[in-house]
Amino acid sequence: MPTLVEVRVRFPVDDEELSLLHAEAFGHEFTLVPWAERLQRHSRSWAGAFSGGRLVGFVHAVWDGGKHVFLLDTAVASDHRHRGIGGRVVAALTEDLRDLGAEWLHVDYEPHLEEFYREACGFEPTRAGLLRLG
Repeated sequence: MPTLVEVRVRFPVDDEELSLLHAEAFGHEFTLVPWAERLQRHSRSWAGAFSGGRLVGFVHAVWDGGKHVFLLDTAVASDHRHRGIGGRVVAALTEDLRDLGAEWLHVDYEPHLEEFYREACGFEPTRAGLLRLG
């Protein structure tokens, strides 16, 4: 039987738990990041998926202080992928951002993620530029 997954918006963030999920999802070494402080300071909202009390999905949106928000760090634990969790956290975040008055939600993604962002999340592809600064 599938485990129940609860999606929460603007939940109290545990820095270690989110740092572990982020490291796993993006394939990098674990580094403790002060996520709670970062989200409070820079993000308009965030959403997480929890299974048995464990954080298994996450996404947040930083903003320009106006009507534009930018989706970042969409992550799902490897043992919970391909169950619709990523789409659910993005949908919950999108709804919260609408309620907060945002008008435009931007996202950058690699080509292999186009189907997810188009089909599961409803984004239209656009041309964008990218400049690596470091």
